[in-house]
Amino acid sequence: MSALWRTLWRNLLRSPPNAPAQPRRLALLHRDCGSCNGCEIELRLLAAAYDAAAHGLVFVASPQHADALLVTGPVSRNTEAALGAAWDAMPDPRRVVALGDCAVDGGVFKGSYAVSGGAGSVVPVDLAIRGCPPTPAQMLEALSVFAKSG
Repeated sequence: MSALWRTLWRNLLRSPPNAPAQPRRLALLHRDCGSCNGCEIELRLLAAAYDAAAHGLVFVASPQHADALLVTGPVSRNTEAALGAAWDAMPDPRRVVALGDCAVDGGVFKGSYAVSGGAGSVVPVDLAIRGCPPTPAQMLEALSVFAKSG
């Protein structure tokens, strides 16, 4: 191997001296509890177009790997048990984010025979992001501050 390649390889393995500090990582477990999918569309836009991972926001598939439970939609009577089970499976310290008006208090579905209410009716909510649906910019700002606080 030539000296040039050795130097290039060594520099690739070494981080730059003035590298910016990585943002605090927040692993989010998303649970849809009966939404209209408006919040999910904006959430996917947050992940793709706004590069949520670069801001320390990652989505995980297992409650055991999650730092926070991200709830969208009003909690329907059919999803109460599943939401509670996801909450119980998360390691401590566990936190909950209610995303959108429906997850906060039931939204336009409040009072329906099929809806228990917002996420707070099943699990304790630590952060509520209002909007129908909230914009990706609102989500990014709130979740970034939330990640730094925990």
